[in-house]
Amino acid sequence: MACSIVQFCYFQDLQAARDFLFPHLREETPSGAVRRDPSKSTNWEDDGWGAWEETEPQEPEEEGNAYKTPKTSWLQDCVLSLSPTNDLMVIAREQKAVFLVPKWKYSDKGKEEMQFAVGWSGSLNVEEGECVTSALCIPLASQKRSSTGRPDWTCIVVGFTSGYVRFYTENGVLLLAQLLNEDPVLQLKCRTYEIPRHPGVTEQNEELSILYPAAIVTIDGFSLFQSLRACRNQVAKATASGNEHIQPPPLAYKKWGLQDIDTIIDHASIGIMTLSPFDQMKTASNIGGFNAAIKNSPPAMSQYITVGSNPFTGFFYALEGSTQPLLSHVALAVASKLTSALFNAASGWLGWKSKHEEEAVQKQKPKVEPATPLAVRFGLPDSRRHGESICLSPCNTLAAVTDDFGRVILLDVSRGIAIRMWKGYRDAQIGWIQIVEDLHERVPEKVDFSPFGNTQGPSRVAQFLVIYAPRRGILEVWSTQQGPRVGAFNVGKHCRLLYPGYKIMGLNNVISQSWQPQTYQICLVDPVSGSVKTVNVPFHLALSDKKSERAKDMHLVKKLSALLKTKSPNLDSVETEIRELILDIKYPATKKQALESILASERLPFSCLRNITQTLMDTLKNQELESVDEGLLQFCANKLKLLHLYESVSQLNSLDFHSDTPFSDNDLALLLRLDEKELLKLQTLLEKYKQESIRTTVRFSDDKDGVLPVKTFLEHLEYEKDVLNVKKISEEEYVALGSFFFWKCLHGESSTEDMCHALESAGLSPQLLLSLLLSVWLSKEKDILDKPQSVCCLHTMLSLLSKMKVAIDETWDSQSVSPWWQQMRMACIQSENNGAALLSAHVGHSVAAQISNNMAEKKFSQTALGTDWEALTDSWEALSLDTEYWKLLLKQLEDCLILQTLLHSRRSLPASKVSALQAEPLPRLSVKKLLEGGKGGIADSVAKWIFKQDLSPDVLKLANKEKDLENPDEPKEDLLHLAYEQFPCSLELDVLHAHCCWEYVVQWNKDPEEARFLVRSIEHLKHILNAPVQNGIALMMWNTFLVKRFSAAAYLMDKVGKSPKDRLCRRDVGMSDTAVTSFLGSCLDLLQTLMEADVSRDEMQAPVLDTEDAWLSVEGPISIVELALEQKHIHYPLVEHHSILCSILYAVMRFALKTVKPLSLFDSKGKNAFFKDLTSIQLLPSGEMDPNFISVRQQLLLKVVSAAVQTQHSIAKDRDHSEEAISTSFEKDQDWPVLAVDLAHHLQVNEDIVRRHYVVELYNYGVDHLGEEAILQVHDKEVLASQLLVLTGQRLAYALLHTQTKEGMELLARLPPTLCTWLKTMDSQDLQNTEVPITTTAKLVNKVIELLPEKHGQYSLALHLIEAVEAIAIPSL
Repeated sequence: MACSIVQFCYFQDLQAARDFLFPHLREETPSGAVRRDPSKSTNWEDDGWGAWEETEPQEPEEEGNAYKTPKTSWLQDCVLSLSPTNDLMVIAREQKAVFLVPKWKYSDKGKEEMQFAVGWSGSLNVEEGECVTSALCIPLASQKRSSTGRPDWTCIVVGFTSGYVRFYTENGVLLLAQLLNEDPVLQLKCRTYEIPRHPGVTEQNEELSILYPAAIVTIDGFSLFQSLRACRNQVAKATASGNEHIQPPPLAYKKWGLQDIDTIIDHASIGIMTLSPFDQMKTASNIGGFNAAIKNSPPAMSQYITVGSNPFTGFFYALEGSTQPLLSHVALAVASKLTSALFNAASGWLGWKSKHEEEAVQKQKPKVEPATPLAVRFGLPDSRRHGESICLSPCNTLAAVTDDFGRVILLDVSRGIAIRMWKGYRDAQIGWIQIVEDLHERVPEKVDFSPFGNTQGPSRVAQFLVIYAPRRGILEVWSTQQGPRVGAFNVGKHCRLLYPGYKIMGLNNVISQSWQPQTYQICLVDPVSGSVKTVNVPFHLALSDKKSERAKDMHLVKKLSALLKTKSPNLDSVETEIRELILDIKYPATKKQALESILASERLPFSCLRNITQTLMDTLKNQELESVDEGLLQFCANKLKLLHLYESVSQLNSLDFHSDTPFSDNDLALLLRLDEKELLKLQTLLEKYKQESIRTTVRFSDDKDGVLPVKTFLEHLEYEKDVLNVKKISEEEYVALGSFFFWKCLHGESSTEDMCHALESAGLSPQLLLSLLLSVWLSKEKDILDKPQSVCCLHTMLSLLSKMKVAIDETWDSQSVSPWWQQMRMACIQSENNGAALLSAHVGHSVAAQISNNMAEKKFSQTALGTDWEALTDSWEALSLDTEYWKLLLKQLEDCLILQTLLHSRRSLPASKVSALQAEPLPRLSVKKLLEGGKGGIADSVAKWIFKQDLSPDVLKLANKEKDLENPDEPKEDLLHLAYEQFPCSLELDVLHAHCCWEYVVQWNKDPEEARFLVRSIEHLKHILNAPVQNGIALMMWNTFLVKRFSAAAYLMDKVGKSPKDRLCRRDVGMSDTAVTSFLGSCLDLLQTLMEADVSRDEMQAPVLDTEDAWLSVEGPISIVELALEQKHIHYPLVEHHSILCSILYAVMRFALKTVKPLSLFDSKGKNAFFKDLTSIQLLPSGEMDPNFISVRQQLLLKVVSAAVQTQHSIAKDRDHSEEAISTSFEKDQDWPVLAVDLAHHLQVNEDIVRRHYVVELYNYGVDHLGEEAILQVHDKEVLASQLLVLTGQRLAYALLHTQTKEGMELLARLPPTLCTWLKTMDSQDLQNTEVPITTTAKLVNKVIELLPEKHGQYSLALHLIEAVEAIAIPSL
């Protein structure tokens, strides 16, 4: 039991506090410098974790830059204070402050630990330019009788350079502000009530002392406590009502002006002291000379010690009663009347404000009371030495002072002299630890020789000085006054040592008797590892080695520890030496510690441990009962029992025991009470499950099953009142312990009966044994499935455990559920290894039926004579009730097994198509998870599997039908079909499609670049046959995932006026430009599906969502389908309105259109209706639209048609094939010309104009056969004929004028002048396809003649064109 440094708290996010206080260091953050919350961290690097290890070098570095760097030494520049109850920490710098509060959280390793988290941060300054100089966190005691020692709340006291002292709550609310002196506050210190250790010690009052450069102000603790409570109550009432007024009692304080001293840096208020008669006469002579007179009763004085310069240490004494305390009247302002702050010109002003600041403009500062002069009585004069800090010991007798020479000086407060000095501690930080002796640890044998031997006597108190030398990165603990160094730790060079020196304010001698507050005397804050540590010092370290039995014992313990670490070939000599050492130890607690270290040793063999423990036990029994520690005796007895149990189990496991009885399927069927058909079905299911499990799991060979080191065995088990219990250990350790007991038995390699007898006689309860047995069985699933005869061993073991006492109570109510079997069923329900769980449930069902039958037969034989048929009937009801529970569990486990087998199955996918989201493994299932997953839990699990396998919706439809005779060996469809049969309600096609749809869109939302996920989600949506479900799912998808990105895309495209580039799309929409294109196409599909579902919704009834009989007890979240059915009806015109916008956006992105602002195509009503809830009634555009809008819309539609025809029929030689592949994937479901005509209908554009433009574009690109079909849709064929006539002219102009062949020139000369002139005006550059055969053009001319009426002005021109075309066509023939 040596000194130790213990981490008791961590910082959740210390870097956030540093960045707030030091903004210039924000960009210079070293990786992993402080501990951060993983959920908030964004730049973790693997090499940053090295900061967790305390690897500070022991040798001091050279002074200079290596000692102080801004990145790590920032805490040295802050004002730091920690509440002694560890419920609040304040870190302040200049005007800013951060309040940290502790919270219990789980660490990365899963352990619960306390972490400091930011509770409040902000600026504390009220006046311009003032900075924080000192801070205290003072916990205030609760006045409630039910309080157990925790403080009611904690007050933060802050001193400023302006001279103000302000008091805040934990939430940063200002309670009081006091200006007692106009100089900067140098230091704040507090003293709280302590029970006097001896009757002669003066009882000290509570006080808060404030040090100024030339004055000390002390505020009475009781007055401060009452004022703070009243102000806090005022804050609460003002917050609630705003009109409460409470006048708290005034603050009583004293103000002393310190004289005859140059500079003061720090101070210590010793409290009230009374001189002895000799000291009284000595002091009177020094002051008044030889003839000085003295009073009969020595006067009481308040003593103050200051450190600084000239004198280096000054001692001041203020006579009690020499001056009256000043009263500072508290001026409070309510929240509603903050503008009328009250000023007290007599003695200062106190006020609070709910917004952490006082009035911005003060007309005048409050009057400051003059100080009472107080001259220094004496000091330690050292002109070259300058004091830096002083720290008073807990018992007010000693004080430690640091100076600029790197010395730490120990002062005797009462005598005023230095009694010890330590050198080489530059920039040292100091604190004290006071340890009270534990009377129960004294040696019973030494009672008569110790003056403190009586256990009812007073406890001794030891004081230790703690020195932290930051330049060397070492923390030392020294025994005072002249004791040695008892501890040293390497802690790093950037820590802060915090020593509050006080506890909880508001206690008195009555309350303190019953309170046991948990306070820390000293703390070390390490910003590098982000931890808060405290130092534990055992009391015996204060005792001298010669007189301390404890010190001798500790020496023996150290010798024992060294002996246990050595490797010695001669174990007998080591055993003898260890036995002698442990017998020489006197203290019972130390002896117990030594025995624990021996039993925890991995080097000693079992025989050695048993012999040593037995020897110690025999020695204790041979001693007199009065001198034997009962706790140690019981500890030895318990450990000896455990060792004997370990020996018995090890011997049973080492015996060569093999069961020679053959084992067949018929034996298994009889054992499990199954017929051949049921057994065959069970074996088939387990075989499929095993095959799929082998593919998904990798298991390394483990030869240590059933072997457990004795050290681990002793750590896992403990005795409690002759009952053997298992400690709280991890699941792996629990399985290892169970394997040690039962693994050999389950393999038939150990006697089951002997093992059960040995464990029962050791004190292990049947319930605990059953739990261990099932943990082994359920965790070793692969081995069990490979060895069917282990089922027989489990049956035997379970039968033996069930026959133990207290397992199954024979008097149990026959109509209730047996807790024994319920425990087994619960283990099977919670297990994720469904194969092993199903087998164990069959075994449990068989054993339970056997025992129930035996009990029923016994009861029948007893009632046959008395013909008590009613009792007989009751027994059969009990058997039926218990059997029903088993049958239900077996059905649930069988269902879960089939489902797990399906989820284990995988199909090979191309590596290029597998997303990282699809590669994640699925979680394993258990009956408990399915029961807690709600009605949609089963379908949700299958949907996740379908997403991982990327199965198309058509596959689900095929698998739902009868098995395909052509492909009977398709394993995935076979398993899926089996799951459909097992879950006809939960996996109904519409339900499954709904869950698949939702799963795909959820995964798409995680990675929007995977556009195919959203496309597949829409496919599943379209496969939902029930309109109400389809409508609800589509609406939920739109509201949850799509509308936000859709609106962002719309605003972005409207802003840039064209299809945005990739960078803008990623910034505003969160995905690439190609992904946005696909996204808009999917949105259009969804909106169209939503409208179709709304049309047919009223014609269909909502589906009845049934559940299988075995799963009626499911609980948990509401299913997706149920949520879908709760959705409201959509407003059809509003959805249609969004569909129009979506079509436009999709077209702009798909064809990269420019100079298009989509939202500008709509008036103000239309714009306002966008992106609103689709179920709401919005004011939509109606009536005739402005011609300007219609003109812009028409231009857009014509652009879309042109771009669509160009994309489909362009014959450009340099087209990129990859772009072609992308375009075909986008356009496969969209007929753009039809869509454009449909949009024209909704946008009030003449549809015929769009149709005519489409025809002209088709001819323009030389697709005349499609153009002839499209002509049939045009109404105004006369206008179309005129347009086509121009196109014909362009083709002829290109053929005659552009090529300029001899034959062409001759033909041109023979043409009519009118036609020649007209052809020359034609611009053939507008033609997109100039390679159209002349025969095709001839057909076009004939088509134009058909469409043109004879009276048309261009009819004659068309006739001339026929002649020209024929003339061109004849030479080509």
